[in-house]
Amino acid sequence: MAKELEKQYNPSNFEDKIYKFWCDNKYFHAVKDESKPTYTIVIPPPNITGQLHMGHALDNTLQDILIRYHRMNGYDTLWLPGTDHASIATEAKIVEKMREEGVTKEDIGREKFLERAWDWKETYGNRIIEQLKKMGSSCDWDRERFTLDEGCSNAVRDVFKRLYDEGLIYRGNRMVNWCPHCNTSISDAEVEYEEKEGNFWHLLYPVKETGETLELATTRPETMLGDTAVAINGDDPRYKHLHGCHVILPLINKEIPIVCDEHADMEKGTGVVKITPAHDPNDFEVGLRHNLPIVRTFTYDGHMTGAKEKAIADEIFASGRATQNEPEVLDCGKYAGMTTMEARKAILADLEAGGYIKEIEPLKHDVGTCYRCHSTIEPMVSKQWFVKMEPLAGPAIDAVENGDIKFVPERFKKNYMSWMRGTRNWCISRQLWWGHQIPAWYCEDCGATTVSKEDACECSACKSKNIVQDPDTLDTWFSSALWPFSTLGWPEDTDDLKRYYPTNTLVTGYDIIGFWVSRMIFSGLKYTDKAPFDTVLIHGLVRDAQGRKMSKSLGNGIDPLEIIDQYGADALRFALATGNSPGNDMRFSDDKITSSRNFANKLWNASRFVLMYLGEDYSYNGLPNELLIEDKWIISQVNNLAKEVTENLDKFELGIAIQKLYDFIWDVFCDWYIEIAKIRLQGDDEDAKEQAKAVLVYVLTDILKLLHPFMPFITEEIYQAIPHDSESIMISKWVNYDEALCYDADEAEMEKIMASIRAIRNRRAEMNIPPSKKSKVFVETSNTATFENGVEFIKRLAYANEVQVSEAFGDLGNVVTIITDDARIYIPLGDLVDFEAEKKRLEKEFATAQDKLDFINKKLNNPGFVNKAPEKVVAQNREDAAKLEERIAQIQKSIEEIEQ
Repeated sequence: MAKELEKQYNPSNFEDKIYKFWCDNKYFHAVKDESKPTYTIVIPPPNITGQLHMGHALDNTLQDILIRYHRMNGYDTLWLPGTDHASIATEAKIVEKMREEGVTKEDIGREKFLERAWDWKETYGNRIIEQLKKMGSSCDWDRERFTLDEGCSNAVRDVFKRLYDEGLIYRGNRMVNWCPHCNTSISDAEVEYEEKEGNFWHLLYPVKETGETLELATTRPETMLGDTAVAINGDDPRYKHLHGCHVILPLINKEIPIVCDEHADMEKGTGVVKITPAHDPNDFEVGLRHNLPIVRTFTYDGHMTGAKEKAIADEIFASGRATQNEPEVLDCGKYAGMTTMEARKAILADLEAGGYIKEIEPLKHDVGTCYRCHSTIEPMVSKQWFVKMEPLAGPAIDAVENGDIKFVPERFKKNYMSWMRGTRNWCISRQLWWGHQIPAWYCEDCGATTVSKEDACECSACKSKNIVQDPDTLDTWFSSALWPFSTLGWPEDTDDLKRYYPTNTLVTGYDIIGFWVSRMIFSGLKYTDKAPFDTVLIHGLVRDAQGRKMSKSLGNGIDPLEIIDQYGADALRFALATGNSPGNDMRFSDDKITSSRNFANKLWNASRFVLMYLGEDYSYNGLPNELLIEDKWIISQVNNLAKEVTENLDKFELGIAIQKLYDFIWDVFCDWYIEIAKIRLQGDDEDAKEQAKAVLVYVLTDILKLLHPFMPFITEEIYQAIPHDSESIMISKWVNYDEALCYDADEAEMEKIMASIRAIRNRRAEMNIPPSKKSKVFVETSNTATFENGVEFIKRLAYANEVQVSEAFGDLGNVVTIITDDARIYIPLGDLVDFEAEKKRLEKEFATAQDKLDFINKKLNNPGFVNKAPEKVVAQNREDAAKLEERIAQIQKSIEEIEQ
């Protein structure tokens, strides 16, 4: 034998050793075997700021199950790992650390800041990778990538240049989502909406020409200083007389026009809306339609603009450097320098004092927040780089509609389609230093823009050397969108790209279909002419035992590393796979992980039992030529199990597959076959012993292989201890269904025997008969041959000391009768019950019941009680008396039966 199993299952003693064994032998490394089909997964790259959480644990467990299954099933398998530079999150971490030192980015400059960032990445960036290894993730670590490595950076610049040359990337002043805390723009997909308490403030704007006031409502009164119009619907009869008129903007006494626009809905409120083009997406579009001024009143760090900001903007206009839609900036006077919330209070107080507030209407509404810091997003007009989405979205929609890419579950196809059809131009520039710096240079002499894949040395227009690179970086998702092919060497035509692209399965959560999945699809189609994967497997969230989302605020988060330390990685993986259903959230509890650990213990102890009988010199030579009915039954069962588990894995029904494995290992193999095998193993027939050993090894090996993708460590440890056909279970051959191993008839006969055993055990349990009390069993059946084969099983598993089988029995006396579909089973009552002890017990029970009845009857025979007690009480006593009389009669009958 190769090794012994310890007496106690203690995963901490072997999990790390096994993982090192796998890595040392390069079992995870894809070797380009042209004789095999390929199966590729690229890991959703975790952030280098990341700490392994339950979402990571679930996502990577599911990927590893699929990878290990396909590796064993004969595929040239690549699971390509890597990490994401995570611009916003990483820069925030570094800035926070610098703040503790009393240093800012501006103090040290971009070059020194990036040196710190790379040092930070080297120190902390691989932490989550090491944690993924603790999970047992069988990634090809020799191919590990990073979104800022040379190859990925080369791909990013190549794509940017191509899109720019095609006119699909442009720079302009457009409405963006601005995070005043992170001090950068973020994309629509990065905005999370939270329901918050708020108000509709109904304001009154005086009309210059008529002297009347127009009522309008806003949830953001602090934006009113930037109003450049009021809109009404041109078809609204209430305001026909105001076409071409103006209102006076309260507080700053500014004249602004009344415009007719469809954005004003006649059915909503008063049908009048304020238009603030610089701070509202819809208002921005109205402003463009009516050529309205765009007036910015917020600074980028969330304060009201003042003289300083106005002077800078004025200088841009004066120099002629202002571009289309360049916003003006307002000196907000007394409100300048206030935060937007401080300004809101001050502006409302002044509006109230001026009589401009008609009503305050409380409401709950969804407020956009930054997905990173959860600060309230301020819509702002800002000069940014954008990708035109419409030309890219079309082919990506077609690829899913025509089935080139499928979603599992299919219902998430709707989410994808909704996102792609409603997508707006993608803002890809971020006001950060950590990331891919935008490869665009601006000429200080002629103002031209030069975009180049390589670092530019001169202006492409006037050849001036006086050029500066755009300081902004690209949205992190810009590089992540290229991940399935940039990681394989694109734009170079590498061997890996030719062999492993397109990939096969993307495993991810439903929360980033818009963030990431959609962008990979349109990018893959655009730059490789191929869909980047054929299947998107969507999983849900891991919630706590009460179904709540795990969060720091609730304090209900579960650290997967702590679970691994206490229970082992296999138990964690098993718990995450159990009950998993594509697309659905799952609950995680202490009970679930304890159950997983108990299952591992059960398998461990069963394996130790088998090894105990094999001995050190045992040699496995395949299944014996002659198989008994119980052997055919278990072999046929495990053969069907292999078929079903394979089908489940191919359909991504991982939760169903692991439940079938659990049921088979615990109930069928451990509780039935091992107990049956003990009859031969503990007998004197050496040939029968060898026969039982061979079948045990065969079935245990198949079980371990089928279970390996889910629980890789324990299966490897046990596999190495029993006779095995490969140097590692993870590169052994998957268990394939074999028609020749279908013993349907024998299975059916064995099930008849098992049904009788279950029936006997159930009846004994109902009668509270302990297993130690043996009994005779008489089996009356037309299938005598079947039950003759099962006599020893019935003896052992149904606690019988003697079993007789016949087509018919005579009078057996006082017996317990049990009926199954195939037999009538009789057990002498005297074998189950000590009559004298039972008689004494019944007589005691009779006396107790009689005393209670006498007491109740005494009350019922008392006219004072019957006449004075509440009717409900009297009725209850009579009901209790009737029940006691019935019970006493039953006890008396039982005593009489014993005395016969």
